Order: sequence, then structure tokens, then C-alpha cells
Amino acid sequence: MTATPELNPLGLLLYCRPGFEKECSAEIIHQAGLGGVHGYVSAAENSGFVRFFPQKGGGLKELQRNLRFSDLIFARQWVFILGWLENLPAEDRLTPLMALIQGCQSRFSELLLETADTNDAKALSVFLRKFAVPLRLALEREQLLGYGYQPRLHVFFLSATSVCVGYTDPNNASPWLMGIPRLKLPRGAPSRSTLKLDEAFQVFVHQPDFALRPAMTAVDLGAAPGGWTFQLVKRHIRTIAVDNGPLDPALLESGIVEHLRVDGFRYRPAKPVDWLVCDMVEQPARIAALVAEWLGHGWCRQAIFNLKLPMKKRYESVLECRALMEARLARCEFHYRLEFRQLYHDRAEITGYIVRLDT
Repeated sequence: MTATPELNPLGLLLYCRPGFEKECSAEIIHQAGLGGVHGYVSAAENSGFVRFFPQKGGGLKELQRNLRFSDLIFARQWVFILGWLENLPAEDRLTPLMALIQGCQSRFSELLLETADTNDAKALSVFLRKFAVPLRLALEREQLLGYGYQPRLHVFFLSATSVCVGYTDPNNASPWLMGIPRLKLPRGAPSRSTLKLDEAFQVFVHQPDFALRPAMTAVDLGAAPGGWTFQLVKRHIRTIAVDNGPLDPALLESGIVEHLRVDGFRYRPAKPVDWLVCDMVEQPARIAALVAEWLGHGWCRQAIFNLKLPMKKRYESVLECRALMEARLARCEFHYRLEFRQLYHDRAEITGYIVRLDT
């Protein structure tokens, strides 16, 4: 039995938000091409996944080594394909699936049984819950499962009779099943948008206990009715909520929120704050320029912001916003980290995160 370096992937499976297969495809072709891996994609509209195959049958292991999963925007998870099966017999799916997995000649740290995030795929959830036990027992019986520091085994059911088997490196992939963090709407939250910021903190912030400390300061641009301010208050961060609209009274009762009814594009803080968060409905380039201005002038140390994407050329729009921010910050005498991700709780938008690295 061998570890990840000896595995020979045939292709790459990427999970995405249904309806964003085109953007996910364009991105992986672009990112793989930058690393010298050229290929093609197979994707169906609203399927919730994309498959990428290299043209010359190689380069995927190099892609895994050279490309960080966190650099991908539209992929919730990437899985390196080891094989797939079609026309699985309903009376015995386990035998051919085990034969495929055993043929991979590798042990795995854990099993993830998954589907696409679509209504059709969700209909398989009952079957997957029942199938997980015999599959896990069979893997353990063959001593293929439960080994630390090994790749994770992904078994992705496209349908009840079609399955894709692959692996991920736990250090370069999403940690969550199907790439989706399971969050519940907190009691008392003013809006469901609060889950966007909660998820963003979990995805982007590497040391949350340090980066989100009580008594820190923040500005929330476009705060009403207070979904994002709620997450800051929850972490005892003193917040200036900027919006001409009304704010949830409970947030004001916390004693650490100040509500200013002013234009978010014109507001400037009296002194620098630790955090800027922004979920205003505006052209993405205008938001990107605003956040770059805040960071460039030292008005905040880090920021999380949403970019509402156009109906067409979404990936191109993101690249333009990144280039705009990098150009605005080119003359600044500090280093920074800039990331974008379409979060599970996003819709036709992506979330950005930027942090100064020298303070």
C-alpha cells in the first residue's frame, strides 16, 4: 500500500454552485494553464460539478503540488479522480465499487460519501446514509481506511447508478463534506446574510482567536438590518454600523454598536479600525476600489467584502476586480494577502478577503 504521491489521477472533479459550471470551468482551465497543464472540461448546466481532463494525460500531480485549492474561487472542493463506474447494478453496488477502490493500491484516512448540491442529487441522501455503513465496514475489513496522514477517499455519486472515486490531500482541499460548512442561523440574527460573514470567517481567517479578539474595532458598510454587525457583536468587537436604513434595535442595546446614517462610500473612520466588512449592493469594481482605498490608507487592517457579479463574464469580472485592487495597492509599502471565494451562502456574488501582513 502506498500514499498520495503514488496515486495516478485520471482527471479532476470540482464541486461548484449549480449554475456556475461555466465560471468553474473557465477558472480551472485558466489556473491549470498557468501551471503548464492544458486540458478540457466536461460540464452540464446546473449539474453542480465540473470534470477537467489534461490533454496529454499527465500533469495532475504537478497541478496538485503547485496550485493551492484556496486560490480557486468557484470550486467548493476539488477531487483527483481515480476512476468511475457507470451502470452500477442496484442489487450490488458494493462489489464493483470495492474492486475499483482496491485497485487504487492506497490506504485512506477517511471516507467522504458525497453528491452534487442539486435537488436531484439530494434525493440520493437516504440511499447514501444506508450505503455508508456497509462501504465503511468493507473498507475497514480490507484495511483500507482509518490511517492518518493519508489521502481522503471521496466517493461521489452522480446518480444511483453512476459513481466517481477520487482523493484529496487534507492539507490542500476543503475540510468539509461536499465543501459545505454546516451552519445554523443563530437565534436573534436580523437576517440570513449573517451566515455569509460567519462562513467567511471560517474560510479565510487562519487564526480566529487572534484575528477576532474582543474589544477589537470594526466598521460595517451597508450594515442594515445588521446581519454582519451581528457576527461582530457576537465576538464582542466594537462596531460602527454605517447605513441610511434602520438597524436591529437589539444590536444597539449591546452597548458596543454605533449606528451612523451616512453614505458608505463617503464615510471615513476617525481613527484606524481592525476590521472593515462590506456587503453593499453596488458595481463590483466600485466595491473593490473602495476596499483597496481603505487598506491602502491604513483605515483598516483587514477586510471581508462581497462583490455582486454581473449576469455575464463573471470570472472575467473577478479578475478585473483583483487587478484593480492590486494596481491601487502597488505603491503601498506593505505586503498583503488577497483571496476570493464563492461561499456556500453566497448567491450571484463572491466574497473577498484582504489582510495586511506586516502589522
